[in-house]
Amino acid sequence: MMEEFNAAELEKRIGYTFHNKKMLKQAMCHSSYANEHRVEGLHDNERLEFLGDAVLEVASSDFLYHQYPDMPEGKLTRLRASIVCEPTLALCARELDLGSFLLLGKGEVHTGGRYRNSIISDAMEALIGAIYLDGGFANAKEFVQRFVLTDIEHKKLFYDSKTILQEIVQRDFKKEEIKYVVTGEDGPDHAKHFTVEVHIGSETAGCGHGSTKKAAEQEAAYRAIIGLKGKSAGCI
Repeated sequence: MMEEFNAAELEKRIGYTFHNKKMLKQAMCHSSYANEHRVEGLHDNERLEFLGDAVLEVASSDFLYHQYPDMPEGKLTRLRASIVCEPTLALCARELDLGSFLLLGKGEVHTGGRYRNSIISDAMEALIGAIYLDGGFANAKEFVQRFVLTDIEHKKLFYDSKTILQEIVQRDFKKEEIKYVVTGEDGPDHAKHFTVEVHIGSETAGCGHGSTKKAAEQEAAYRAIIGLKGKSAGCI
């Protein structure tokens, strides 16, 4: 039996209603699930991911071109890369809780596939591709602007988040120490998933996930920076 897929709830979260519900389901169908359910004739999301990657690049390029009219090509390229990279797309996917809608094979479920950056970032791109095929470029572009091209100034800091957090703490919390604490570790050695909290003094400032401790620390620091700037950090 094919597991139940809540298309209506996902459509509510993304703000787009599909004409072809099968397209949405395919976007959430990982190859591991499709391989286990070949009798149902399911297709995985890899082709949609390929298409969504291209749509994302065009939509983000168009947005940045108009948003930063005086920025030279080299800086635009680097900015786009920081926004559409795997870790950043995974952050966006977690904010939608996209992992909970993924159709995964049993092995991927047991090894933490719903939280793995590579899987949920691919699903994000597949979703963009599905929206493009179902509703055209305008709808796909609107989705990208709403769920990916947000908090750009913060996302530009993503790769250097640990250093920037250290600078902020030294400036504003001179007597406090930064400490990264692993609060969760799942999966086999070849597919680990880590959850890390960053503490400033005795307070939890942010939480991150990743396939390595370093990646999880990076996301935790990023969320701490957002929290310190007045937004909710949290642990998604």
